[in-house]
Amino acid sequence: MFAELALCIAGIYACFLTWQLTQERVTTTTYTGGRFRYFVFLNMVQSLIASLVASVYSKLRGEPLTLPSAHLLNSYFRLSVLSTLAPNFGYASLKHVDFPTMILGKSCKLVPVMLMNFIIYRRTFPPHKYLCVGLITLGVSSFMLLHKQESDEGHGKPKGAGSNSLYGLALLSINLLLDGAMNSVQDQLFKKDKVSSSSMMVYMNLFSTALMAGYLLLNPFTTELSTAMAFCAAHPQVIGDIMLFAVCGAVGQCFIFHTLERFGAVSLVTVTVTRKMFSILLSIFWFDHDLSLGQWGAVGLVFSGIGLEAYMKRVQDAVGRGKRKGEANGKPGQLLNGEGGRNGGNGADGEKEKQDLGSRTSSKAYQN
Repeated sequence: MFAELALCIAGIYACFLTWQLTQERVTTTTYTGGRFRYFVFLNMVQSLIASLVASVYSKLRGEPLTLPSAHLLNSYFRLSVLSTLAPNFGYASLKHVDFPTMILGKSCKLVPVMLMNFIIYRRTFPPHKYLCVGLITLGVSSFMLLHKQESDEGHGKPKGAGSNSLYGLALLSINLLLDGAMNSVQDQLFKKDKVSSSSMMVYMNLFSTALMAGYLLLNPFTTELSTAMAFCAAHPQVIGDIMLFAVCGAVGQCFIFHTLERFGAVSLVTVTVTRKMFSILLSIFWFDHDLSLGQWGAVGLVFSGIGLEAYMKRVQDAVGRGKRKGEANGKPGQLLNGEGGRNGGNGADGEKEKQDLGSRTSSKAYQN
């Protein structure tokens, strides 16, 4: 279990660190006098590639894709709407708040995920989960608040200073709530409907592709599709960057969905949030940036939360193995709280269920 989680973390970090670098190259590189500014088109391509990669992923797992029930199709469609809308509120908030403020909000994503789990499903968590979330959120928030904001070129004034507003924070809050609702619904589908991660990834991305294609084709107020294709025809080198961006995002989504299916939304968001910290640390050591004492303290808080989560997961796994071994030897299972299992006696099923609830979210759009 621990090795599986470590592999998922390594995959998410490798894919999305590359994804971020490629995204920056696509959106900031001047391709023979022009810049690529067609983000709906870019996300549509990524969704399409992700659905194709998920189909291959499904075959490799030996899970043939079948047409889901009407209930699941409706759930996948609602998830695709959430995953399509959420980033737009984040982009819109940048018109009213500076970039560090948006990153700060994104870094606190663990809070709305747990909040939406409680509001939608009345789901509670073990005490150590609240402590881990508190340490990580406090650490990332403190690090970003102590981080000196970038300055506009040629000016000493911090970029975005004076542009923060309640309206921008409201847009950012909507973005976080939509992300939290999406993660909570996904987690519930894995737990209640026993859907596979590959099936969810295929149909979510197909619906997202259809929604964005419909927007680009049917919206009379945008010419983004035609202008994006014309830009690619005029600057063929951008096509390779777009494909690398889409493939990294798609493979990263495979790791994300597998992590969500096996370990739950809170564990996933813990990984994706701490990825931001690792990318910051990589930048610090790679470009020889200086950190204040307070920022190093914030880094310590984040890694304390990660370490506590890993330790508690290993404790739960060890307890589970001990109970299953006891059952195999014919000894009655004893739950930690002294209660019997679902069948009232040996307690093996009850203990396994409690461990599943503990290791999943009842005990973290994604890549953005």
